[in-house]
Amino acid sequence: MESAANATDIQLRATYTQVKVSVDCEIASAFKEACAASNVSMAAELSRFMVDYSGCLVKRKVAPDYTTRRRRRTAIKTIIKQLEQIKANEETSLNNMPENLQSSEAYDVAEEAVASLEEAIEVLNAFWMVP
Repeated sequence: MESAANATDIQLRATYTQVKVSVDCEIASAFKEACAASNVSMAAELSRFMVDYSGCLVKRKVAPDYTTRRRRRTAIKTIIKQLEQIKANEETSLNNMPENLQSSEAYDVAEEAVASLEEAIEVLNAFWMVP
């Protein structure tokens, strides 16, 4: 029984943040009575207030789940597509660079970026193809 309570406590700590509120005893009592009369928990009412007042309560980003090979491959495919799009944009920029800049350092950096992107795509494709 105790381990179930500990597991619940651990999950609550992972999901919620404890906030200390210091107020006058009369105000706290009135708040507690108002919540009881409205059949609303004090925590829910304080959370609603914080959302309304400051917008500080936002959904937490959940870390992507890469536990299965299929999910990892899907993520890699997505990254490859994004890199290919970036490479295409960089190549377009490179091809549209004025002639007077084609011997400049900016052109060399752009060429190197395209080559690096090609290499990254090749490495990811090789990784993705491994059974």
